[in-house]
Amino acid sequence: MTYRPTVRGRRLARELRRLRENLGLTLQDVADQLNWSRATLSRVETAQTRPKVGDVARMLELYGVPSPERDALMTLAREAGQRGWWTAYADVFTGSYVALEDEASAIHTWDPQLVHGLLQTEDYARAVITAGRMLPGPVEIERRVAARKARQALLDRKDAPLLHVVLDEAVLHRPIGGPSVMNAQLRKLVTMAERPKVTVQVLPYGAGEHAGLDGRFTILSFPDAADPDIAYVEGTMGDVYVESAEETGVHRRRFDRIVEAALSPEDSAHLIIEAAGSSP
Repeated sequence: MTYRPTVRGRRLARELRRLRENLGLTLQDVADQLNWSRATLSRVETAQTRPKVGDVARMLELYGVPSPERDALMTLAREAGQRGWWTAYADVFTGSYVALEDEASAIHTWDPQLVHGLLQTEDYARAVITAGRMLPGPVEIERRVAARKARQALLDRKDAPLLHVVLDEAVLHRPIGGPSVMNAQLRKLVTMAERPKVTVQVLPYGAGEHAGLDGRFTILSFPDAADPDIAYVEGTMGDVYVESAEETGVHRRRFDRIVEAALSPEDSAHLIIEAAGSSP
């Protein structure tokens, strides 16, 4: 099974790399002492491989890490190996995004083509999955619909993250699944936007050129200050995760500009209701 690192797994990888670099050791220095290959150690430090708890203990001993820092990192190593709900859908979720989304305290997303997956109705999701994934049959389609419904439970938790979605106005007028499906989807958008932790805005046609023309992206923020924001860009040829402060800052400023150009949440709700009223 492909390793999909959680926030804790990424934090552990960063800490292990920091400890090695603070001692002035190279990857090869440590790999030789652990009887590992340099590539194996590199994969551990870049969160491409989940290290065994015993291996983390060996690394911390090599680095001379005392308690309580050692105890905290060992706890992190054990937590990084915990299986999340999404592992039951390992055939559907092929990247790390859902594992990271599940631990986020805030999600900011710009969606120029479709309603965000966390806000989709079942019928809308089915139409999107059927058209976009080119799956071989109904069994595979329904499997992905079920996975999306399971993912949406995130918004019903007591510790649900803040969700701020900005949609292009075109999303409101693209009749995914047909008029009745689209009508139900638009009405759900309005209902979800009434939740205290959900904000929905619409970027109107009248905005003209804007900061979101390069395509959709999402910024995930986390409750622990040790975990940096992650900017996520999804593409048909693969997903990109951006973690450096400079690059995530660029995406944050881009999102802020899109928000400034968008209608207010109240005016957006009126526009969504108007779009719903124009369909059966």
